Amino acid sequence: MIAFEGPVLVTGTDTGVGKTIATAALAAHLQRQGRSVEVIKIAQSGDDDDAAEITRLSGAPARALAAYPDPLAPFTAARRSGLPLLKLHEVAETVFEAKSEVVLLEGAGGLLVQLGEGGWTARDLAVELGCPAVVVARAGLGTLNHTALTLEALAKHGIDAAVLIGAWPAEPGLAEYENLMDLPGRRLGWIPDGASALEPEVFRLSASEWFDLGETPTGRDTRE
Repeated sequence: MIAFEGPVLVTGTDTGVGKTIATAALAAHLQRQGRSVEVIKIAQSGDDDDAAEITRLSGAPARALAAYPDPLAPFTAARRSGLPLLKLHEVAETVFEAKSEVVLLEGAGGLLVQLGEGGWTARDLAVELGCPAVVVARAGLGTLNHTALTLEALAKHGIDAAVLIGAWPAEPGLAEYENLMDLPGRRLGWIPDGASALEPEVFRLSASEWFDLGETPTGRDTRE
């Protein structure tokens, strides 16, 4: 399993896979282990306030380094708005200055979405920081390919990674169960769909149950 020490990138196979709730769950889980945790949303686009949602659910301090009005990739949103682009070295310096034991860095969209000046990506930041990554993936059809591509893109740059399913459905079907068997990489766990609707206290108490102990959400062992 990857080491949760210092910065850890939380990226995704695509947009809308559950990165924000997964980040909140990780923060809650680590805090219940007695770790100090803070969350940095690298760049926020659109009306949603992901940092505030993470703090509401997990209790961990969270902030966004940049916010852009249009719900687009940060590089594109910054260009359209005329707001400054994030610089890779400045973001890295901000992360290095953080005082918590674990700093969760939530990306935007998928791994190779352009985040700032010169088109740098979440992968470039992980390389700059020398940190591991959590890849948040879908449960259903298409996830095997998207997850494999994301893990390959990380491995090519020496980035250690584990996979977390961002929204495990209440009524999973054949594809979801079989994907658990065949999902590439090391599995970190699964977040139940709708977890964000839980009261914060319940969310924080439940979070540690969502991380992998070698079984599927219904108890079927996938290690055989």
